[in-house]
Amino acid sequence: MSAQVHEFTVEMTCEGCSGAVNRILGRLKGSGVEDFSIDLGNKKVFITSSLPPETLLESLKKSGKETVYVGVKA
Repeated sequence: MSAQVHEFTVEMTCEGCSGAVNRILGRLKGSGVEDFSIDLGNKKVFITSSLPPETLLESLKKSGKETVYVGVKA
């Protein structure tokens, strides 16, 4: 499967929240995650990955934040 940009809504309210997400995704970098960006203001996380969205969702949920998979960004 080629890499796609997956969009998630993550209930982040502060730098600490986005830092937790950053650490989780940083660990996945190189093993399925090519790149990611965190938009704290809009509570969005964009992940460029060849991993299935379910795997990414489970990883993001480890941050303890409410996370919803929005879909593939066109």
